[in-house]
Amino acid sequence: MKALIINCSPVREGATAEIVRILDQELLSRYETKCICIDDYDFEFCKGCRSCHKTAKCIIDDDIIKIINEIDTADIIISVSPSYWADIPGQFKAFIDRCTPWCDTHEPHAFISDGKKGYSVALRTGPGMHECERIIETIEHFYGHLHIESSGHLGLTSIEFKEDLKPKKKEIINFCKDI
Repeated sequence: MKALIINCSPVREGATAEIVRILDQELLSRYETKCICIDDYDFEFCKGCRSCHKTAKCIIDDDIIKIINEIDTADIIISVSPSYWADIPGQFKAFIDRCTPWCDTHEPHAFISDGKKGYSVALRTGPGMHECERIIETIEHFYGHLHIESSGHLGLTSIEFKEDLKPKKKEIINFCKDI
């Protein structure tokens, strides 16, 4: 089975990337893993033209299809997102918007293969869990429209730098046991 771990942050070496690394390390013995960073792909913002509502295809030809292909070939998708002003980063939101051709919000729509399980990991610098819950809800809502079964989530607070993850590492490892 294949697991795709997505760094939903534009930062390739920060706390979010470190969580991706820990997840990869923990899951490697049970899954064929692949890690990607949303910021490694070039894609435009959705134009709101709704052409995809009629054709199930986007009029923009860019790297979105590469990410969708990674999702399509995976059995497990794990989205790891930091909080940017109490929500997902803009780059990740732009990606979600561009996935409209594959979402079940209109007919016809494109499809990814069935039977996928999705997991969400949210982190924030503050101590309260409310921002993590909002991020998890966004990711799970997105998964739902792609028919990816939301199968678990983890919220981590008081994380600004990767060094802040040391006391949370066991919690991340335990989360991996349920994937």
